[in-house]
Amino acid sequence: MKTRTRHTPGAEEPQGTPGTRERIVRAASLLMQRQGYDGTGIKQIAQEAGATLGSVYHFFPGGKQELAVAAVHRGDEEFTVILRELLDGEPDPAEAVLAVTRSLAEGLRESDWLDGCPVTATALGTAGRLPDIQGAASAAFIHWQEIFEAKLRGSGVPADEAAELAVTVVCTLEGAELCAQVTRDERPLLTAGRQLARLLGGTARTDRPDH
Repeated sequence: MKTRTRHTPGAEEPQGTPGTRERIVRAASLLMQRQGYDGTGIKQIAQEAGATLGSVYHFFPGGKQELAVAAVHRGDEEFTVILRELLDGEPDPAEAVLAVTRSLAEGLRESDWLDGCPVTATALGTAGRLPDIQGAASAAFIHWQEIFEAKLRGSGVPADEAAELAVTVVCTLEGAELCAQVTRDERPLLTAGRQLARLLGGTARTDRPDH
């Protein structure tokens, strides 16, 4: 999953110029998000980042695999920022999930359906052969699940149930986002959001403790 706004390699930075390493990671994240791991080359990343190949290997001596891990971490951090903002902005978990799905749909539309989840896009083509990238992606999913779980527990959902519901939310949103991207239609995301909201809304109200 991703934020609504993404950096475009080569675009002017409104708050100053990022360092070379940051530009390289940004470029890798966006390119792998759109082209996948195997479709993205080190030379292309260097070109989009406005960096030399020597700079890329200076910061990432492990080459593209090490850079992909950094790109996955960046995708995790980006989505975490917007996720926390949306969840903090809606006291009701059901309404918060609806806000998340609307944000994801808006991001896909704004990118002309190009920018789906950078974590999934990078990791899918490496499953079973590049464990470092797989591990970074797994950590990102677990991180997002923990954020949803904390929101649910704060709404009175018992810990065990909150953990399972959080896994359900993240997995459902990941699948719905991919479906929306492939079909170039926001309805899979919005439909998934409504169904998740029904599930979470009923659970949160039923299990909220008395005060």
